[in-house]
Amino acid sequence: MISILRIEFQTSLSGVVGEITDRVPAARSITFENAFYADDGDWIESLLVTSESSFDPESVLTDLSRVELFHHEQVVGDSNEPTYRLTVVAHEPYPFLLGVILRESAIPNRLELRNGYFRGVVTVNEWESFRALADRIQDRFGRFELLSVNQVETTGEPLGSGQLGRALRNELSPEQVTVLRTAHRMGYFDVPRRVSADDIASELDIAQSTLSERLRLAEKRLFDLVFSAAGDSSSDGAPGE
Repeated sequence: MISILRIEFQTSLSGVVGEITDRVPAARSITFENAFYADDGDWIESLLVTSESSFDPESVLTDLSRVELFHHEQVVGDSNEPTYRLTVVAHEPYPFLLGVILRESAIPNRLELRNGYFRGVVTVNEWESFRALADRIQDRFGRFELLSVNQVETTGEPLGSGQLGRALRNELSPEQVTVLRTAHRMGYFDVPRRVSADDIASELDIAQSTLSERLRLAEKRLFDLVFSAAGDSSSDGAPGE
């Protein structure tokens, strides 16, 4: 019989989330709702950020060179503290904690920044996998503190990383993926933008109207997938431009 293990652990803070929390005033927590690998070290991440005071996500992220803000909205959280959902493209340094978890064939159930540490909940299918993951995290990040381990009957609800990634690959056309990748590479989503839509159209040798249509459809589908996976939380904020 296969032993399915649910592990809760704590490890050192690293990656883009560490940079974001340094900019958010009095940040309480940052929770990964969805995250999946895009290309060349880039991850598309949906982050739920809770802070003691309100802040402007565009101002907070504008000077971070490894983060591009696609969308933001304020949501109604479990507490009265301001909570924002940010959808970003993050160029994560190697190694990235979520990448390490996935490479060890563990299922990430929860990943959250709190009190200066990453706290994770993952599911593995045997003790050997647990030990391998613990050793890899200790080696890569210098800390692995086991908080709990329990034998369970199911793998539990995973982060949306695999599901969202498969959905994007299945539901975005190759042309839409190419447009998003090229726009990102050329700096179209930078603040301020480094190139215009005409520049991207010229790079791809397509009409500007074709570029605009593909880009709008790709962005809409991306947001549909991110937010349908994240749930139907009420929002009272406006999307970023």
